[in-house]
Amino acid sequence: MSDLPVILDGGLSNALEDRGHDLSDALWSARLLRDDPAEIAAVHRAYYEAGAMVATTASYQASVPGFERAGVDRSEAERLIASSVRIAREVRDEFPGRLVAASVGPYGAMLADGSEYRGRYGVSSTVLRDFHGPRLELLAAAGPDLLAVETIPDTQEADVLAELLRDLGLPAWFSYSIEGDHTRAGQPLTEAFAIPAVAQVIAVGINCCKPADVLPAVRTAVATTGRPAIAYPNRGESWDPIARHWVGDGTGPDTFAPDWLRAGATYIGGCCRVGPDDIRRLSSLISHA
Repeated sequence: MSDLPVILDGGLSNALEDRGHDLSDALWSARLLRDDPAEIAAVHRAYYEAGAMVATTASYQASVPGFERAGVDRSEAERLIASSVRIAREVRDEFPGRLVAASVGPYGAMLADGSEYRGRYGVSSTVLRDFHGPRLELLAAAGPDLLAVETIPDTQEADVLAELLRDLGLPAWFSYSIEGDHTRAGQPLTEAFAIPAVAQVIAVGINCCKPADVLPAVRTAVATTGRPAIAYPNRGESWDPIARHWVGDGTGPDTFAPDWLRAGATYIGGCCRVGPDDIRRLSSLISHA
């Protein structure tokens, strides 16, 4: 990928909700891989049209155990996970030069209990490896341009994922969910950013955090890894895992992007609550910079 700024997409779930979909069940946006894949394609298309260079697949919450709990058998669950890449690739082919990143969400996303924002799941690294390994292989076999390992809250999970990425060999970006200068599990970012600095990882950074936390985190990521940084925060609102909705006011990434770019962020976009209009403004800002 280019050393010039790369504009990512925004949140998939909020864009689907804006189109009238109820995503309050445990499968979240992954439910539409089964129930309405054309709507996922429509959101990818909207982000490309807004100027995004990368579409992130609807596989963040998609896992075999999660689908099985929803009554989907294993073979169909595996097909649905792979279909997330196929859907995005088919839309990508309408936009020459664009890319598809297969989303790899944390173990806590499968639990659907808010633990993806806490980390420290209380399970062994073997459990995490057995969860992530087969899913990574399914996604990689479906042919994305790269992997988006995202919203990782904990260095234990990062250790496992870095090892798996090294063995897989597909390019990836790696982003933590953070609070201030620590991971959501409380580990210092200087420690955390050093873990995924394996050859396959093209950028290290943060996502699904407050915009105000991004600038110092980008500086730390660049200083720690010497690699391009990635930054795609949410709008600064707070997630209520019990009521399962966002509360508070927020700000789009275009407000802060110039500072992030100067600090070394090469890949910039948005996460939860950031939509196509935000990405359009970000694209316009960067193209005129």
